Amino acid sequence: MRELRRLVHSPHHLFVFEVCGRLLSFTRAAEELGVSQPAVSLAIRQLETAIGQELFERRHRAIRLTDAGERFYNEVSLSLERLLQAAREVNRGGEEHLVTLSISTAFANYWVMPRMTRLHRSHPNIDLRLQVVDKDVDLEYENVSLGIRRGRGGWPGYDSAAIAREELFAVASPSYLASNARPKSIEDLLQHQFIHLEEPFRPRPRWLDWFQSFGVDFVDKGEGLRLNDYALVIQAAMAGEGIAMGWRHVTDSLIQKRLLVPVLPQSWKTSEEFHLIWSDRTELSESAQQVRDWIIEEAKAAAMVRLP
Repeated sequence: MRELRRLVHSPHHLFVFEVCGRLLSFTRAAEELGVSQPAVSLAIRQLETAIGQELFERRHRAIRLTDAGERFYNEVSLSLERLLQAAREVNRGGEEHLVTLSISTAFANYWVMPRMTRLHRSHPNIDLRLQVVDKDVDLEYENVSLGIRRGRGGWPGYDSAAIAREELFAVASPSYLASNARPKSIEDLLQHQFIHLEEPFRPRPRWLDWFQSFGVDFVDKGEGLRLNDYALVIQAAMAGEGIAMGWRHVTDSLIQKRLLVPVLPQSWKTSEEFHLIWSDRTELSESAQQVRDWIIEEAKAAAMVRLP
């Protein structure tokens, strides 16, 4: 290797030589490499000086490989191609266990993160990356393995598996209920401070929808705390700022820890579901399949344990 460094000086010279030998033009080589034509000529002269052989015959507006240059070009191009293939294989090996999951902040914080230890225990080699987004994204375009979407399934270009039925109920912190008269009915709830979710890109149920599901009139006067991310809504509720709508599958763990409590026994089960989705045009890697199956099994297990 010491002799190779003495003869070549810089690996950059080999890259320049390969392009020049392939294109047989210093000018076009400079364009491909994004450098000036004099810089290409200088690199070739330095390589020829180090090797002690002319590699190109310079003609008017043209170059061609000498016999030595032709022999050297064949070896250099073959070696660089082997290096490229090896780099590709190593790169694929690095990505083999990488899985990306596109989800909301709240789902990341309150559903995925409490379960990450179990995922790592079951699949220690998987590198799960969470892509937190505030809108539904095109997984294939964004090069994302899996995502969560609210709806009824059947999205063009995707396969999906339902992981949670949409069920909403009123939740608050124990401190809020200790400081305010606990409502005894849905009508009593109207006298309380509400925390509203107003997402800019995804349609989400409003308090108006929740009350209407029980046949109760609700007039939104613009009062209460209004936030554009559900994770912030949950944080505000836990801080005692008012009553929030709690998605069952997101708030179960918080209720179990008594960070939130159901305000009333009634809940609204909508016709929507939350689905795990993945592209039906691109085959999932083995690691992505394992994460997909793990999420589905975790969702099934969570559905079997319902909190009061």
